[in-house]
Amino acid sequence: MPNQPALRQARYHGVLMIKKVMHAAVVAAIVLTMLPLMMRWVVGLWARDRVHELPTQVPPQGVAIVFGAGVRGERPTPMLYDRVASAVELYKAGRVHKLLMSGDNRFANYNEPRVMRKVALELGVPEQDIVSDYAGRSTYETCYRARDIFGVTSAVLVTQRFHLDRALMVCNALGVEAAGYAADRRPYRHVWWNELREIPALLNAFVQVYVTRPLPVLGEEMPIDAS
Repeated sequence: MPNQPALRQARYHGVLMIKKVMHAAVVAAIVLTMLPLMMRWVVGLWARDRVHELPTQVPPQGVAIVFGAGVRGERPTPMLYDRVASAVELYKAGRVHKLLMSGDNRFANYNEPRVMRKVALELGVPEQDIVSDYAGRSTYETCYRARDIFGVTSAVLVTQRFHLDRALMVCNALGVEAAGYAADRRPYRHVWWNELREIPALLNAFVQVYVTRPLPVLGEEMPIDAS
């Protein structure tokens, strides 16, 4: 005959172990969910005083880094146009002397920096004050290449408000002392999706900056003379 008390004891311990495992799994799921949200909040607090809304608030710098935001053929998306227009605003206000247009050009029929340059020229920036970075495929790559290819050690970052916290964190962590200028010049469609996307994007940026340190496409150094 089986030992009934022993069986009951074994079942009890088995159920207890399952409950402990389930509890630990729930706690782990909550932590993994909350960590990116907490990180977003902390970085937002850190970046708050580094983000400016008016040209007169922006500390003078030699270079403004303008991040790509999509093109449709030879036309910029509204977000990209506003980034370029905001950088031109800083240029005309004398807050920066050079515009570094950094975007994606990995395909022959997709060229963000070319479109960005075209818009800046149309808005009155002299060609010699526009620099193009054709391998700025991500925020991380843009900041990395600004430092290692273009010799930028300090800059104003021009992008929409939802993106500025991450851009500031990445550039400053990579050694580019940066302030931010918000390029929000109109309401944008589906901006809620951009806000939501920033949560995992910020976590990925932390991993890139502090753990994996991937090497972007590099090449010949082309220091920007922003004097």
